[in-house]
Amino acid sequence: MDKKRRLRGRPKSFYDKTSQNKIQSLDRALNVLDCLSKKAGMTLSEISEALDQSPATIYRILSTYETRQIVEMDTSTQEWFIGPESFRLGSAFLRRTGIVERAHPIMRTLMEETGETANLGTEVGGKVMFISQVETYENIRAFFPPGTKSPMHASGIGKALLAHAEPSKVKTYLEQKNLQSFTSNTLSDPDQLRKELSKIKAQGFAFDDEEKSTGMRCIAAPIFNFHGEAIAGISISGPSIRLPLKRIDEVSTIVMAKAALLSG
Repeated sequence: MDKKRRLRGRPKSFYDKTSQNKIQSLDRALNVLDCLSKKAGMTLSEISEALDQSPATIYRILSTYETRQIVEMDTSTQEWFIGPESFRLGSAFLRRTGIVERAHPIMRTLMEETGETANLGTEVGGKVMFISQVETYENIRAFFPPGTKSPMHASGIGKALLAHAEPSKVKTYLEQKNLQSFTSNTLSDPDQLRKELSKIKAQGFAFDDEEKSTGMRCIAAPIFNFHGEAIAGISISGPSIRLPLKRIDEVSTIVMAKAALLSG
């Protein structure tokens, strides 16, 4: 590899992941942002307690973020929230993928044809990150705010992507020390999951049968790029009572058709 070309994006120490190559203060600041993103408003003391950091340290971080509108505070409740600049920065990722804009009208049609919430997700750091959603009109519904992450093995989209991933990537995922169980249906045994992935690849869709949340089901299909690589997944999710087993063939056909429209 040409040295000059490599150095444009990666320093010599790129492959050194030890703590000496981390900026501790920046890491601490990003932890605050991550903490805030998981709740609808937190006080200074709540953030401090959650991260086991002094209120003075947390306040300096929040104040710095506030000057850039990355966070904002409600003076009436003294609670801190994610700010509008965080949304703008996060949207840059969606613009990079380009798929969200193309997928939205197809997801709306998918929701209308199945009556259930349509989701779009991609793999980020070994997990599924939901990047778009069109909610059903029904009162009981699945809800995954954009940015929500879920384990690959307990997600319809995650299993659809794993089924078409490189064998080495699947092997690494299956060799994790602990594939967490969320319900009695979660496929946390590597051998069971491997068989399930083979089945998914053969049939073209993945079925999450109450594997992440009891009473909720999901049907997903992969979206492929021009090179035939699974880069994202589209799914519908809803309560099991509205997605009985007898509907799986019907709904999976619709989901796979929508995924095909977004592929290539």
